[in-house]
Amino acid sequence: MESVIKPKLSDVQLDLLVKSAFGTTIVITRCTELTAGMFNTGYDLELNDGRTVILKVAPAAEVETLSCEKDIMRTEVEALKLIRATGRVPVPEVFSYDLSLNLIPYPYFFMEKVEGHPYNEIKEGLSPQEREAIETQIGRYNRLINEVKGEHFGYFHQEKSSLTSSWRATFGVMMENLLRDGERIGVRLPVAYAEIRERIDTQLPALDEVTQPRLVHWDLWNGNVFVKDGMITAIIDWERALWGDELMEYYFRHHENSPAFYQGYGMTTDSPNQRARKKLYDLYFDLIMVIECYSRKYEDQGHVKWTHDNFIQGWGRFCGED
Repeated sequence: MESVIKPKLSDVQLDLLVKSAFGTTIVITRCTELTAGMFNTGYDLELNDGRTVILKVAPAAEVETLSCEKDIMRTEVEALKLIRATGRVPVPEVFSYDLSLNLIPYPYFFMEKVEGHPYNEIKEGLSPQEREAIETQIGRYNRLINEVKGEHFGYFHQEKSSLTSSWRATFGVMMENLLRDGERIGVRLPVAYAEIRERIDTQLPALDEVTQPRLVHWDLWNGNVFVKDGMITAIIDWERALWGDELMEYYFRHHENSPAFYQGYGMTTDSPNQRARKKLYDLYFDLIMVIECYSRKYEDQGHVKWTHDNFIQGWGRFCGED
């Protein structure tokens, strides 16, 4: 999707970055811009030594972003390295990372190009049995991700003064920061901000049950799962990773209803407390989808309208009886 915050690099800049990362004798023999991403700019680069790599470039520091999008490229690199070190979940290798802004005015990193295709692009052409097998794998890998424990709740690069052992407090700040983002940008929501805050405050006590910070991918939708020959080859796009409640994961959202995922994850219960937590995370997700349309200045008005309609439906679910 087109977004005005995504930087564009010239051929000269691309060549400079490649030579800095891989050596002065290395040149680009093919370059394809990846258009699926909505935040970073991505390039698929074939090099003269036979390698094919992916380059991701973050927006400039002065670009207006949401509070939850600060330092997310740094987060992605660290999360990739962390989960790759476990050896339990397939992720691309990070080759080079530079946030110095010495070569270009944007942070960037190079990573391995993984085999396969995004699951969302091939799902419709698969049999029910093939989908079930893949979504069972997604559940298993998601469980392994969530088994990685942290020392505090929140984002990877939160200020130390704001770190806390309370998930209720952490998520409350995350939600409040998002609402302030919307107010700052001038987003007109279908529901008054004051009413949203009041409703959220009544539901936050449900989060007291979460006491262990766990690694959460948080953007593990089908487009971030690469598949080849029925097997998951990689899970990508870790920029939104955080330490929180595993029920924040995408496959627990109202958009998905996959028994195979739950089977692979090993979750068979759905208690009243779990449902209350999911409703909070659904609302957070729906709010982000609306507000980021304005911070990123999306040109697709059809998508903007869809996010508003989706929020209205989600608000009805949030306010409804369990």
